[in-house]
Amino acid sequence: MSRMTARLFGPFVTMLPQHGVSRVVHALARWRWRPWKNLLIRVFSRVYAVDRGEAAASDSHAYVSFNDFFTRALAPGARPLETAPDAVISPVDGSVSEFGTITAGRLIQAKGQDYGVTELLGGDEALAGQFEDGHFATLYLSPRDYHRVHMPVAGSLQRMLHVPGRLFGVSRPLVQQIPRLFARNERVISVFDTPGGPLAVVLVGAIGVGSIETVWAGEITPPRGQRIRSWDYRQAPVALDMGEEMGRFNLGSTVILLLAEQDLAWRDGLAVDQPIRMGERLAGRASEAISGAIPGESDHTGE
Repeated sequence: MSRMTARLFGPFVTMLPQHGVSRVVHALARWRWRPWKNLLIRVFSRVYAVDRGEAAASDSHAYVSFNDFFTRALAPGARPLETAPDAVISPVDGSVSEFGTITAGRLIQAKGQDYGVTELLGGDEALAGQFEDGHFATLYLSPRDYHRVHMPVAGSLQRMLHVPGRLFGVSRPLVQQIPRLFARNERVISVFDTPGGPLAVVLVGAIGVGSIETVWAGEITPPRGQRIRSWDYRQAPVALDMGEEMGRFNLGSTVILLLAEQDLAWRDGLAVDQPIRMGERLAGRASEAISGAIPGESDHTGE
């Protein structure tokens, strides 16, 4: 969708029955009738130039539904992980929408657009306060991308929240047109304790995203409701290593990382709209970069 198209159709998008459309997509993506799912996989792969050679199974017949194909696993070794002990890696395949420092409790959505950490986190001021002066990165997953989400660092799950909301599309032109889009869309927020401090991984829904899952709780949405739901894992935290799968989109969307650690330096050369793959270095400890322990790093803030 071009910027002009988004400007013309942005108001129309706000009036669509977004949840109704997503329910239909949810059902069609899981329809196991072999001719249907094989046709859908074949057409989708051609239109979006999907590289099936990276998948653990490249044959359409290996998948029971289109959604099974869409959330396909990768072949072993397809995504090598950054090995530096201080690294923050990309949790997904996608592109960098925005990144930078959280300033006065605000994040950048797009040029001329921002929104608050508190509203992103469902109005939880105490939780938002943990990320004051921290960092954020917003990563967009296009339809052709691998759609499982992995841990950017090792961490121990403390809380999970499901915040109901709208299901606006999250393509860049729409993100530039619709104010506070990420804080208005439905989202699943996972909060981890890590060696660098609190980490929040926010999985943002969008129109056509049939559901969002985590590996510890399964499918979180649907069902959809009007109230924020919260789960406390502090008495039995779920420990996950860097690079380990933590969730997935059943059809694609956006991941927002909130990192409390202030001693952070973005990867040298990181830029908006830059493609990135799961496992690639996203950031590292700034003091390590300054000491020369990590060649090529800089103190670029992304702002």
